Amino acid sequence: MVVPNEHVIAVDEPDFEGRVVEASRRAPVVVDFWAGWCQPCLVLGPVLERLAGEYGGRFTLAKVDVDANQGLAARFGIRGIPAVKAFRDGDVAAEFVGVQPEEAIRRFLDGVVPSLADERVAEARVSASADAAEAGFREALALDPSNPGAVAGLARLLLDRDEVDEARSLLASVAPDDSVRRLQAEVDLREAGGESGELGAAARAALSGGHRQALEHLLALVGGEDGDEARRLMLGVFDLLGDDDPLTREFRGMLASALF
Repeated sequence: MVVPNEHVIAVDEPDFEGRVVEASRRAPVVVDFWAGWCQPCLVLGPVLERLAGEYGGRFTLAKVDVDANQGLAARFGIRGIPAVKAFRDGDVAAEFVGVQPEEAIRRFLDGVVPSLADERVAEARVSASADAAEAGFREALALDPSNPGAVAGLARLLLDRDEVDEARSLLASVAPDDSVRRLQAEVDLREAGGESGELGAAARAALSGGHRQALEHLLALVGGEDGDEARRLMLGVFDLLGDDDPLTREFRGMLASALF
């Protein structure tokens, strides 16, 4: 039996895709696979339901009766219950089986639900103005100075205002993820683009969208006296484009051949 709670829903196979998988792209959904005959399920279930209310909408608890939804149990390899699976962005992000101490469950949930800083970042990204977005990102950083989303969001705004020094310092304060590396690369290319000569021309080409031209020019310089800087800027262009970009894959191999 599902305890009434606006953050707890009962889900069956026909609506699982929409109410769990797709819904998890907007906010985490924690699925409790249970059955009425399972005594441990009757111990764990009320704890999860109470925490769903306590967390106040930061996740939804979806209750799936495995007896009534054997197809879902088979789909997700449920061999023992209670089984708890947390969905984020359409996929299982974390899971555990069996009754756990409440402290352990809280740690599990804290690893799944967005932090308060993450929530501020999400709000800032959809702000109606740059000033409101900046205030949101700075508030998120006050809550969590190492939040990469807040760092990347604020650094983007700073770069758009040509406040490169503050952006550089901010980006250096966190462990880089893809978005941070992309912005760090832009900072490096902007700095190089302010110089005269072939390296500066290549950097400016990269920043203006001429990525192939920039990479071809930098590759030609790798064997010369500016080789180290040309290699560094090529790596920056790769970060700017991302690992999956065809140009990155093409020129990464060419750079390796030129070096070795």
